[in-house]
Amino acid sequence: MCGICGVLSSTEAPDPALVRDMLGALAHRGPDGSGYYRDERVALGHTRLAIVDTVGGTQPMTGRSCRASGESEQVWVTFNGEIFNHVELAAQLRSRGHVFDTRSDTEVIVHAWEEWGPGCFDRFNGQWALAIWDRRTGSLVLSRDRFGVRPLFYTRAAGQLLFASEVKALYASPDVPRELDPAGLDQVLTLWSTVAPRTVFRDIVQVPPGSYLTFRDGVEVERRYWAPSFPPAGAEELTDLEANAEALRTTLMAATRLRFERSDVPVAAYLSGGIDSAVTAGAIAAGRIDHSTSAPLHTFSLRFAEAEFDEGGFQALMAERLGTVHHDVVVSERDIADVFPQVVRHAESPLLRTAPAPMFLLSRLVREAGFKVVVTGEGADEVLGGYDIFREAKIRDMWLRDPAAAEAAVEQLYPWMHRSPNQAPAFARSFFSRNLSADDLAMSHRPRWDSTAVLASMLRPEIRSVGGSAAGVVDAMPAAAASWDPVARAQWLEMTTLLPGYILASQGDRMLMGNSVEGRFPFLDPHVAELAGRVPAEHKIHGMDEKHLLKRAFADLVPEQILRRPKQPYRAPDAAAFFAGGTPDWVFDVTSGSALEAAGVFRPELVQRLLEKARRTDGRGLGNTDNMRLVAVLSTQLLHSELLAAPTSSAAPPAPLTVFDTTLGTTSLEPTGRTSA
Repeated sequence: MCGICGVLSSTEAPDPALVRDMLGALAHRGPDGSGYYRDERVALGHTRLAIVDTVGGTQPMTGRSCRASGESEQVWVTFNGEIFNHVELAAQLRSRGHVFDTRSDTEVIVHAWEEWGPGCFDRFNGQWALAIWDRRTGSLVLSRDRFGVRPLFYTRAAGQLLFASEVKALYASPDVPRELDPAGLDQVLTLWSTVAPRTVFRDIVQVPPGSYLTFRDGVEVERRYWAPSFPPAGAEELTDLEANAEALRTTLMAATRLRFERSDVPVAAYLSGGIDSAVTAGAIAAGRIDHSTSAPLHTFSLRFAEAEFDEGGFQALMAERLGTVHHDVVVSERDIADVFPQVVRHAESPLLRTAPAPMFLLSRLVREAGFKVVVTGEGADEVLGGYDIFREAKIRDMWLRDPAAAEAAVEQLYPWMHRSPNQAPAFARSFFSRNLSADDLAMSHRPRWDSTAVLASMLRPEIRSVGGSAAGVVDAMPAAAASWDPVARAQWLEMTTLLPGYILASQGDRMLMGNSVEGRFPFLDPHVAELAGRVPAEHKIHGMDEKHLLKRAFADLVPEQILRRPKQPYRAPDAAAFFAGGTPDWVFDVTSGSALEAAGVFRPELVQRLLEKARRTDGRGLGNTDNMRLVAVLSTQLLHSELLAAPTSSAAPPAPLTVFDTTLGTTSLEPTGRTSA
């Protein structure tokens, strides 16, 4: 795990001072060292979190030679992430004549590009954001993994193309405008996140997941090498439930162990109290027994001082069953408020919930305990049908055909909610029967999008976008989606919107890397995702039992209390975090009249009305929509003060800094050809 950045220039060699400033802005992503490569056209930068080949994996990196072609030092890579099958790929490449100087997965990327070109991305089993500079063709290639685990942004300014793992590194250039994009804000206030390539920043875009972009001679070409896909409903080939459960067990166990074993530093695991992390931690523990590993597994959990959100009992149950060395952090409402400015600075996005803040505190605990890598259960809900929105999709489709059966099924939803729709039948009927259309490919998500879109009423008229965020997503759905099961369509929408834009970003990569910790996600292994996509929806949601296939596959590994507990989504205190235990000074600062005027985003009179309501009730009296409104206002105002209005950082790159600069004549990779600054 690392931070990457770079500059492609059409006129002169990039300024090394700019590259150093970009590296300084990414120091938290890679505190173990840094480096950059520069020639007359391009500069590639890298900050390193040393995990694989900690001695030899310095970046940017090139390959010394390929005996089959005689080429040497023509392909350079800066890379953030992991290629978990790098050992197997290296063996294939050696058989084809490639010579390796390191054990790193980065060097595998170099030779894989030389051998297979863009076809290498299909072969990678990993999570990555990378840049390849191919001197042979004068091409810069930016690529991102299938699900968008790792971030990658780019922009154009002053005749240059700049790219980086985080937007703050792009702002190291004074030529990049610091402004919010109204259309990006509209996406967040409708879909919970932006959808690639859009961001909330004007003129800054992101590489879409599952894609690579090629820049050559001023021309940009985008190609998609992967996208979520499902078979037509009723035409699935894998219809045997028991066989599918066994296949899922085998595939997921292999994916989990691969992510645990491919590391030269210790790896820990998260335990949330739910089935997903119980399975991954259990798979690791079982693998350690199989391989006679004596060192205990360390597990980490997030707890809450407020009982409504706490899952400590289930976490302790699983930790005891596995015999792990268990660590937890208990988060209070005030803890969330105190850390929220840091959270927004790392997230680089408006937020509608405070849930990323406790995750930031959890990753801090992991780092303080001496770990750089943690395996987590993210992605299970998306690929195996774990969210309520998937069950709602099933009910809404059922309502079109058999309203009585659908109404009975509603009673099985939301057992964790104090005020669930099944306790108010009239409301439930209104909620599930509204705007039903067999031709609407996004029928599953309309209630969520409609309820979130009202947040835009807080915006000033001049910054309100024309809207169309939901329409744009639906228009991008493949033609084949019309034949998919409604649950599959809902899965595609989640994998395109919330997963890369929020779960893996604001709540995932950014909170982990804010404390220099790498997250690894077995449920997003391409083999696991492909298998899950091919099985019938009924295997994933059996009746109203979510993730049925996963439960069946791991019934012997997970305690019955966890296996059969009602689905409880991860939540954290929202408005109460800022008002129930005293309000921190920064809340007053960012919501003052001058701060609201400077940001120019929200209508001051509506903000003050919302704040007064929150103060009167300590934040606990706000409904769901007002909670989201408040968090959206605070996070957006923080984003303006922490990133857009803040002075440019001039932090030094992490030491040691290794420089490969052809403009200075240092082109050799021998130790004498490396100049350190």
